[in-house]
Amino acid sequence: MPASPLRLPEAGIVPASAAEDPGFGVYVHWPFCRSKCPYCDFNSHVRDKVEQPRWRRALEAELAYFAARLPRRSVTSIFFGGGTPSLMPPDTAASVIAAVGRHFPVAGDIEVTLEANPTSVEAGRFAAFRDAGVNRVSLGVQALDDAALRFLGRQHSAAEALTAVATARRHFARVSFDLIYARPEQSAAAWRAELARALDHGLEHLSLYQLTIEPNTGFHGAVARGVFTPPDADAAATLYELTQELCDRAGLPAYEISNHARSGAASRHNLTYWRCGDYIGIGPGAHGRVTIDGIRHATQQVRKPETWLERVENIGHAIEIEEAISAEMQFEELLMMGLRLAEGVPLERMGQVGGRALAEFFAGRQLQRLIDGGFLLLDATHLKATSSGRQVLNTVLAELL
Repeated sequence: MPASPLRLPEAGIVPASAAEDPGFGVYVHWPFCRSKCPYCDFNSHVRDKVEQPRWRRALEAELAYFAARLPRRSVTSIFFGGGTPSLMPPDTAASVIAAVGRHFPVAGDIEVTLEANPTSVEAGRFAAFRDAGVNRVSLGVQALDDAALRFLGRQHSAAEALTAVATARRHFARVSFDLIYARPEQSAAAWRAELARALDHGLEHLSLYQLTIEPNTGFHGAVARGVFTPPDADAAATLYELTQELCDRAGLPAYEISNHARSGAASRHNLTYWRCGDYIGIGPGAHGRVTIDGIRHATQQVRKPETWLERVENIGHAIEIEEAISAEMQFEELLMMGLRLAEGVPLERMGQVGGRALAEFFAGRQLQRLIDGGFLLLDATHLKATSSGRQVLNTVLAELL
């Protein structure tokens, strides 16, 4: 039976107030780690010594630079990422949080997240970070199996990680932790047991990532040398489906491809990214999206920590790239980010960002084929990727765009 013709809503430009406000965030990148994990392609560096007062002043200076250029908007989230920001002195976090409040209005329910390693040393500083203004912690547990932790290059044991989780819950109302699955030779039974153990802790949020082999990482070289072989696509898909099943049953459905949360417990800061909201990015290598004089810009900081520090001290910022984002690119970003979310992309927002009727963005019948194939859903208000579509989202986007 032939597919029925696709009918897209004839949405054009809509007032900003008609689309959901994605929030306004501040991302702070702390680039230092105790060691480089073999799977990590983030901008992280191992240094014997960090001049903490200089770094604190530089982060505050770069924040002030952005504040002078941007309209005063209410900040809804601050996120300390890295690297390992739990290695940052808590008073540095306190100073940056206070500086945000000096430069911008702050939402009464602002979310302030700290990424942390679950070692006993760093867990011992949780009370100080709470007093600094952090109210949410995301712990890089990565595995609840000691052999897997050694393979992943982590410096903690499973027991130490779970002790850190318990410590975090005593100090913060909101706690999340990460696990990496689809590891070499990981069976469905082993992952079922490991994930069940994680879910038994009753957290509000879990980030569950499939192991990906990124260029310029230790694992990329190891795979090239034949040291290990990642699971094939079918095995990874089986583990993904098992993840959805167990988390749904535990009341933590996926609100994004790799993120699961109880109702109301999604990461507000990450939702700002996925809903294509504005956010300031400060610190080495940090990216940002900011609207200046009505034009949305992409920013990227210098990556090398020492170069970043010197530039900020000399000129007040270390922006390496700043460019206006065209309407076409904004529309593509909206699809690329929004289709990661279970909620999908609001059709009103698509019309608002694109500035023209939605049907004009899709040539031929790609969209209809993806709907007929069970990869996308289109209803009266949203375009969404199905669970099957989110598993192969890069392929879906390549077809759609």
